[in-house]
Order: sequence, then C-alpha cells, then structure tokens
Amino acid sequence: MWDQEIRAMASTHAILASTVFVATVAPKVLLRGFSVYGTHLLWMYCMAGAVGVVNVSVFWLLGISPPTKKHTVGYKLSRLVRSCLYLFLSCLFFHTVVVLYGAPLIESAVETFSLAVLLTSLTTLRCLCVLGPNVQAWIRVFSRHGAMSVWDTSLQITTGTTVIGAWLGAFPIPLDWDRPWQVWPVSCSMGSVIGFVSGLVAAPTWIHYHRKQLTYKCK
Repeated sequence: MWDQEIRAMASTHAILASTVFVATVAPKVLLRGFSVYGTHLLWMYCMAGAVGVVNVSVFWLLGISPPTKKHTVGYKLSRLVRSCLYLFLSCLFFHTVVVLYGAPLIESAVETFSLAVLLTSLTTLRCLCVLGPNVQAWIRVFSRHGAMSVWDTSLQITTGTTVIGAWLGAFPIPLDWDRPWQVWPVSCSMGSVIGFVSGLVAAPTWIHYHRKQLTYKCK
C-alpha cells in the first residue's frame, strides 16, 4: 500500500547514511591532522552540519514537509524563526538532560553543548523537516499509536535509536581502560551516530515487513 513511500524513505535514508560516511572520511582527506578522536569537536560539527544540510535539502526536494496554508513572506519568515527557536531550545534541552545524567556542569561545557548540537541535528532537525514547528504534531507522533504515515514511524525509530545510542555510549566512560575514545564525549557522540545509522536501516526494514499490520488513520 505504501511501497512508493517506503522506497522514497529507503532512498532518503541511504543518502543520509552515505552522508555520515562522507562526513567522517572527507575531513580526514581534506584536513591535515584530522581524526575522530584527536579533533573530535570538529568531527561532531562536520557531522551535524552535513546531516543537517542533507536533511533539509532532501526533504525539501521530496516535498515531505507539511504544506503551508499561507504563502505570504511574513508567514514563511515566522515559520523559519520558530524553527530556529526550536533548534536552539533543543540544544539547551539536550545539554540540560546530559548534565542531569552526570556530565560536568562547568568543566567540558563546550564538549557537552557540542554533543547537544549533534543530537539536535540528528533528531530535532529531522522532525522539523517532516512535521514543521508544530507542537501538537510532535506530541501526536511521539505518543503511543500516534504515527499517521511511514515518515512518522521513521521519526519514532530514528529518534529513539539515536538517543539510546548516545545513552549506551556513556557506559564505557567510567571504566578504567584509559582509551582515547573514553574521553568525554567521544563515545556518546559516536554512539548517537551509530544509533542514528542503525535507525536509518531499521526503519524502512521494519515498516516493509509490518506494512500489512500498519493502519494509519487520520486523527
């Protein structure tokens, strides 16, 4: 029933997964001394920027974003401002949550906020591309049985795997192994990216094999 949408989503996810690979490999080739561990902040911002640009571009080209009822410049500008505000608040939210989970409050604050920026790029920006700056739509999608399309289900899966990946990435940090990837927040950021890619693979696969059981209804 949704084979065309599933194929479009799988193609989009393949492009995003390729972007993750390119954002990791290309700086290594272009920038002298670049490494995921040694210049980790630079890697995180390269990843956040690349995924963000590709997300916006692909969803705009596919026309996945919800249609606007008004086409005035003022209305579009208002949506842009609200979207930017959502992104900023998302960064503050993730930063606060990470600190509450044990990250240093003052020490390594730049690293913690950089992780929040990465998480925002992998989750919130994607939600904005699909749902727009609509709080009610966000609450609906992330409530139980709230998905109304394969794209909504995709958001649920990729957002969940990204956050879980970041959470699991924190487990090796306290261990006394003295490894370079245990420096904050290397393992968390890598865990979030691995979780994001896992969600990109899992979402179309899960939807394809469960498409007969999915009954999306307008609510």
